[in-house]
Amino acid sequence: MPATRPLHLAAEIGGPPRYAAGSYVTLARLAEGGALDYVTLSDSFGRPGPDALAVLARVAPATTRIGLVPTVTTTHTEPFHVSSAVATLDWVSKGRAGWQADVSTTEAEARLFGRRPAAPAGALWQEAGETADVAARLWDSWEDDAEIRSVATGRFIDRDKLHYVDFEGSTFSVRGPAIVPRPPQGRPVTVVDGTSGPAREAAALHADVVHVRATSPEQAAALRDELRRSAAAHGRDPDGLRILVALTVDLGDAEKTPEPGLESGPQLAGRGTYFRGGPVDLAELIIRWHRGGAADGFHLTPITPERDLERIVNGTVALLQHRSLFRTFYPGGTLREHLGLGRPANRHTLARTSGGRS
Repeated sequence: MPATRPLHLAAEIGGPPRYAAGSYVTLARLAEGGALDYVTLSDSFGRPGPDALAVLARVAPATTRIGLVPTVTTTHTEPFHVSSAVATLDWVSKGRAGWQADVSTTEAEARLFGRRPAAPAGALWQEAGETADVAARLWDSWEDDAEIRSVATGRFIDRDKLHYVDFEGSTFSVRGPAIVPRPPQGRPVTVVDGTSGPAREAAALHADVVHVRATSPEQAAALRDELRRSAAAHGRDPDGLRILVALTVDLGDAEKTPEPGLESGPQLAGRGTYFRGGPVDLAELIIRWHRGGAADGFHLTPITPERDLERIVNGTVALLQHRSLFRTFYPGGTLREHLGLGRPANRHTLARTSGGRS
């Protein structure tokens, strides 16, 4: 029997550095043609290339429905600026923004900034989680109806509906409020790669979507169950968490059947499990794992974006759509709607309407 919950699919559009915006626009539009939930654009301080968040801000007006999720490194980056930049992407995309939190662990990257030495992964992911926390608080620091824009009275905002956040983290403090009004989604979607132990706690606490890497459906299911239990232990509704298996995909040899499991190709610098085969093979794997409850969907990284993303969309996704296992159109306009996630209520509005303090 097919799985009753929706299948979610996303794809990476990065690869070797490209400086022409048109290449990213072309790939994002291709993914949008397949009704994928979102595209990601990876980034780090240790590789050359344009800034992922700025690139997807350029892609936003050239697309209409697909979610846009750049990697944002929280280490060495001001949390207030992270919040403002992601909120701005949500505004320019009309509610299609997310961000994938990541950390910078090397001494070489630390020297680029000269502020502090490299730190252990555990401390960096604690800081990343705090950045996600304060970003959500800053997005809530403007209530949805805080803007008045009254020419007659000369009032732009209702100051009673702007709030300080007064956040104290382990390495930073933020007073707020934000300088960007509350985003269209309320809070843009937060994505974390929760494969590693230090990142998993931050994912359970703050992520809307978690990417995990696994070599079998049993391993993926175990990671999914662990993340859901951890989210519930933190007082979150685990049904509000989407867990996607991350695969690096090589569809260059379309007729080659992959070996059992995912051992049919080399590991790519620890950044993903490698799948090699044809579009039909990939579709069958997705169906088998999803029906078995291993994941809510898949995040696919084409090893050759221009070639493999086309084969994913016009081969794998088309087959899934033909079997009525994946949607053929977007029923909504925001990334949260694609993922089946509600728009979060503003914490200050809730506190006031429930008689509590904000």
